[in-house]
Amino acid sequence: MFCYDYPRPAVTVDIAIFTGKVPDLLLIKRKHFPFEGDWALPGGFVEMDESLEAAALRELKEETGVSDVLLTEVGAFGDPSRDPRGRVITIAYAAVLEKSTLKPKAGSDASDVAWFSTANLPTLAFDHEAIILKALKKLI
Repeated sequence: MFCYDYPRPAVTVDIAIFTGKVPDLLLIKRKHFPFEGDWALPGGFVEMDESLEAAALRELKEETGVSDVLLTEVGAFGDPSRDPRGRVITIAYAAVLEKSTLKPKAGSDASDVAWFSTANLPTLAFDHEAIILKALKKLI
């Protein structure tokens, strides 16, 4: 283990799952601090021994039950104030799926899961609105 003179940021992944021509978006309701009770993209911290994409697939399955998804990397988001827990950089992923084939259910640290029209999104946790806008430009 290396010891550095500067702090190291945490790394997370966030996943935007869209469906339809006027896309709906799959969101989770957060069960824990920060933003407890707020809607957010599924996602979470990357483990030390997993790739970014593996972390995204794991978090998506843990929080929504959705698996076997081909993800597209959307980009990195690293505003120093994006997470009140500290310095957290996220790598965002997205996919467009057929809604009728999915049966999402809340799991892990999600208290609920629901589809929302991208034309009428609720207030979102973190910087997830910016992630969603970039994902829409890239995929839709």
